[in-house]
Amino acid sequence: MTDHNANAARLRELHRPGEPLILPNAWDAASATILEEAGYPAVATASAAIAAMLGYPDHEGAPADEMLAAAARVVRAVRVPVTVDAEAGYGLPAAELVERLVTMGAVGCNLEDTDHKTGALVPAAEQAERIAAVRAAAESAGTDLVINARADVFVNKVAEPVAEAIERGRLYLEAGADCIYPIAVSAEDDIAVLAKEIPGPINTNSFPGGATPARLAALGVARISFGPMPYLMALDTLKGMANRLLAGDDPYTA
Repeated sequence: MTDHNANAARLRELHRPGEPLILPNAWDAASATILEEAGYPAVATASAAIAAMLGYPDHEGAPADEMLAAAARVVRAVRVPVTVDAEAGYGLPAAELVERLVTMGAVGCNLEDTDHKTGALVPAAEQAERIAAVRAAAESAGTDLVINARADVFVNKVAEPVAEAIERGRLYLEAGADCIYPIAVSAEDDIAVLAKEIPGPINTNSFPGGATPARLAALGVARISFGPMPYLMALDTLKGMANRLLAGDDPYTA
């Protein structure tokens, strides 16, 4: 476990407020290799992109075995640390989830606090227990795992999302999370408050037309995710080429 734990420690160390870990998310071995060759120090998968690639809807619409097999191919393709978007954990017991992640060589994971059977937020205390169980399972196995705990309060449109994200962030960090991910937060004032009030690194998104990575860094963000956007942009490139070819135009010139 020495190399594994060293990679996990490296991934954790890359979460620096003001100097964030930037992760244009991968969906397969080829995209992961491109990111590694470009110089990114770590790779993250995107569940939405992988599910779409496999022909399933997002939000645990794909079988866990297929999602984890796709993630394993990403891990095998690169030497840098890989963190896997494990959605809400696929209903797997904490020990099994940890075992499967570690067996494939992943050193980090996302864990969502949405119940995808109902679409509702999992109660904060219940999700904290889940995170604690994953942390305990990793420690029991003698392995390290960087847990990026999602707080889905903005996508679920709760009444006071900033206050709820802060409360959940504090609980999740106490339970053993390494980073808090209030996915879909976009207002700069909200991001600044979260970075100040959550006593640990926070992960936000880079959106088209939104705050630039440099601006997010200035707001105190420690990790920036792009979700399925790289995958969707790749598909747009293919779509443009296909349409130009059918039109009789040069398919290689936009």
